[in-house]
Formats: sequence, structure tokens, C-alpha cells
Amino acid sequence: MKKYVFVVYTRPTEGKESEFNQWYNERHLPDVLNLPGFVSAHRFKYVDVPSTNPSSHPYLALYMVETDDILSAQAALQAAAGTSAMVLSDALDLATTQATYFESLES
Repeated sequence: MKKYVFVVYTRPTEGKESEFNQWYNERHLPDVLNLPGFVSAHRFKYVDVPSTNPSSHPYLALYMVETDDILSAQAALQAAAGTSAMVLSDALDLATTQATYFESLES
């Protein structure tokens, strides 16, 4: 089975950072992990360190995905988004969210 990391950069809606973090940790992560192929998730907050490139997004989520069909895993994610299986929050600035997959080079 192939392994992937799904990298998601996010930002909260202005004035809703606390609500954003609560929703992300308590609702969104479990919803995503209920989808086929999504096996773990980790969240991070940007730290401004001199001599490194600044981030355009304050939050990062890394999802580990194990599947032989990454297109089906992504289709399941898209189909669930905005339904009772994956409730979205207005605390997420969806318009600025960036997401991409990377395939593991390790065997």
C-alpha cells in the first residue's frame, strides 16, 4: 500500500481563532480520520524564526494517508466536506486554505 502525506495550510476567519482551533481539534480531525485511507493527523502552529521563510498561513495540518488509490481517497474527502460526515466551520477561512498530497519515497 502506498503512503502519502496530505499537507493542509489554514487560517482562521478574523476574530474566530479560538473557535477555529476547537472545531479543528474536536470535530474536523476526527471527521477526516473516519475517511478511508486517512490514518493519522497532526497539527502545527507557525513559529517566526529569524533567517527562515515566513509562512503565509498560521496553521499546518499533516494527514498520513495509506491507499493504493489516492484519487479515491481525495474523492471521499471532497464528497464528505460540508456534509454531516464532515461539518465545516465558518471559523475556517476556506478561501485561503491550501492543500496538496506528497507520495512517500520510503518503502
